[in-house]
Amino acid sequence: MARRFIYVILVVGVTVGLYYGERYVDRLNEDYPKNADATTQFSEFNEGFLPESTTGEVVQHPFFALSYAEEHEQAEWVAYELQANHIKANTFERPYFVEDRQVASGSADWRNYKNSGYDRGHLVAAADRGFNYDAYHQTFLTSNISPQNHDFNRGIWNSLEQQVRRWAKEFNGVFVVTGGILTAHLDQIGDEGVSVPKAFFKIVLDKRNGDYKAIAFRIPNQPTNRSFYEYVVSIDALEEETGIDFFPKLPKSLQASFEASTSNADW
Repeated sequence: MARRFIYVILVVGVTVGLYYGERYVDRLNEDYPKNADATTQFSEFNEGFLPESTTGEVVQHPFFALSYAEEHEQAEWVAYELQANHIKANTFERPYFVEDRQVASGSADWRNYKNSGYDRGHLVAAADRGFNYDAYHQTFLTSNISPQNHDFNRGIWNSLEQQVRRWAKEFNGVFVVTGGILTAHLDQIGDEGVSVPKAFFKIVLDKRNGDYKAIAFRIPNQPTNRSFYEYVVSIDALEEETGIDFFPKLPKSLQASFEASTSNADW
């Protein structure tokens, strides 16, 4: 009798847990119309700055956009505006990673990363979205993570993310594009075959009074003690390697003014 009672309690507990878990996932996947107007994501920039998608699947969340690569079970890029007022300390509870239901095929389950030896590396850093509870939690959608070497993630990549936040304050807002370099024959993890990029890129664009400047990085997914400035590359070189046109809606003459640069003099 006691066993039967315990069994019933367990079944009820699991059912209730699944119910609230589903509600949590649904809430993360909402468009948050009351909290996210057009100025939440874009102020100085707009949708005209989004890269092209080589996969045809662009997902527009209120606080960032992404292009999902089902073949690799992760985003080929994420893009967002980082305003100075986005950078705020918060006491939000760190949530669980959950599937992005706006991805037509479903984004990879976080369990693919379990015991893989790789971090669940954020593409849009959670610290870049500390200004709003929903924005912060949305960075824990699994469409926003990619397998990263632990020392890389906590080391040079973290240092670069911190520097981007400093630039956002200094330049009163920047536009950021980030992703893993997804090529054929990459190592994979998990039952769903999540590709492990050999390198990650980050592009930071600033515009002021009609003038544009940009800096791009291509950093191997491995430990290093080198400065991220040693990994500056041109946007043109990243486009050739990834096959992505990063600013296709901007005039060609304007793209030419900053996409060939490998200088960090203004950064």
